[in-house]
Amino acid sequence: MSEYQPGQVVYVIIRNPHVQGVANVQEAAVVSDPNSPGDFALFVYETYYPLNEEIAVYSTASEAETAYREAFGLSDAEAYYG
Repeated sequence: MSEYQPGQVVYVIIRNPHVQGVANVQEAAVVSDPNSPGDFALFVYETYYPLNEEIAVYSTASEAETAYREAFGLSDAEAYYG
């Protein structure tokens, strides 16, 4: 994942851990992974997430919002963004 740099702002679709079926587009920061020196992590909601191929990362909020609408089958008016 060398295309990312510490301090870079990216966007992810993240599920709400407290409410099943609720997800939103969230801004995240690329940071050095405190649990794995030399690797990067995403910092969002005061939590570190491994930055790997299992997480869809978008360069812009617009790209993430489009993916959100496609994944959840929502129109622009129905989409929920965080």
